[in-house]
Amino acid sequence: MVDAHRTFVIVGGGLAGAKAAETLRAEGFTGRVILIGDERDHPYERPPLSKGYLAGTAERESVFVHEPTWYAGAEIELHLGQPAVRLDREAGTVELGDGTRIRYDALLLATGAEPRRLDVPGTDLAGVHHLRRLAHADRLRGTLAGLGRDNGHLVVAGAGWIGLEVAAVARTYGAEVTVIEPRPTPLHPVLGPELGTVLADLHREHGVRFRFGTGITEIVGQDSQVLAVRTEDGDEHPAHAVLAAIGAAPRVSLARAAGLELAEEPVGGIAVDASLRTSDPNVYAAGDVAAFHHPLFGTRLRVEHWANALDGGPAAARAMLGREVVHDRIPYFFSDQYDMGMEYSGWAPPGSYDQVVVRGDVGKREFIAFWLREERVLAGLNMNVWDVTDPIQRLVRSGEPVDPERLADPSVPLESLTGG
Repeated sequence: MVDAHRTFVIVGGGLAGAKAAETLRAEGFTGRVILIGDERDHPYERPPLSKGYLAGTAERESVFVHEPTWYAGAEIELHLGQPAVRLDREAGTVELGDGTRIRYDALLLATGAEPRRLDVPGTDLAGVHHLRRLAHADRLRGTLAGLGRDNGHLVVAGAGWIGLEVAAVARTYGAEVTVIEPRPTPLHPVLGPELGTVLADLHREHGVRFRFGTGITEIVGQDSQVLAVRTEDGDEHPAHAVLAAIGAAPRVSLARAAGLELAEEPVGGIAVDASLRTSDPNVYAAGDVAAFHHPLFGTRLRVEHWANALDGGPAAARAMLGREVVHDRIPYFFSDQYDMGMEYSGWAPPGSYDQVVVRGDVGKREFIAFWLREERVLAGLNMNVWDVTDPIQRLVRSGEPVDPERLADPSVPLESLTGG
């Protein structure tokens, strides 16, 4: 039975919020747990939206974090389809869109991020899509099926993770795909030119057209339908649908209006300490919206990936319970495109590394790539090579210098390259 003398409120119906609620109960919290989500769907995971669910190979029910009946069984109170519109820190209350005020003793903001919009004429046309929510995926899935059936064209603005994954799914439906990216290679800020070309070649082999070094200036349409897109280089590309996949912005409006400290750009998000506590000791943040100081990399990071939500929600819940918490997980993400699977661990933005070392066969797309600075591993990516995430993360965490020649040699076990 719930003891109503303490109330913990979670704002955000994604993976971070759901796992925080689960952890509070698993760790023995007997007070009220209230989860607020502005979508009507129960909390779900977002990776399938651009992978299996979008492709039609995963059922809708598979995306949800818990069965709907789990929440009642765990005595989690749900307010779904209700946005949180105001946070009154002095009163310790959250106000919902219908005027309801909910008191809290501790509050977790897991408000996530929202897609960035193209700032060009034509973005209001019916064929322009974004992909962040389950409803977006439902709509886009129907569009891709129709494009494949009718030999239609999809133009993807942005060659990041979402853009590339959707491009791959669109090709499996049979749609024609053109990806437009201002940078010189896909995923340029993450993989750099050294590995970005590998993904470009993969997609070209599957019929995707790329236009690098240019951006969209206009989406052309008639009777609300998309007909083409125009780019900065003066070209016009046929299109029956457009996906804007140009990144996401942390949803900080609630925190900003409440006067919580925000992280400076370009990181953005809600500034939190190592225990995911904000500038208000009773308010925490986790998931895409949280900008935390990572002790290993010595800088503030905001990580928009599944693993950060999976780990950050429980970490914040434990901190809310008064436990000693240091959120220092190595950033991790994964992607599936065609017959290629990859995992990335670490943090190596442009300018942070001085060497890229590859072990394995790049031509066969069966390799591990490492980004190094002064012979210390900052990050590693394994493509179609499995069960190596743990040793890669140990290399990153150790901070020990490694011999690049041994690192590149597949006969040398990765485990032997660290002291621990």
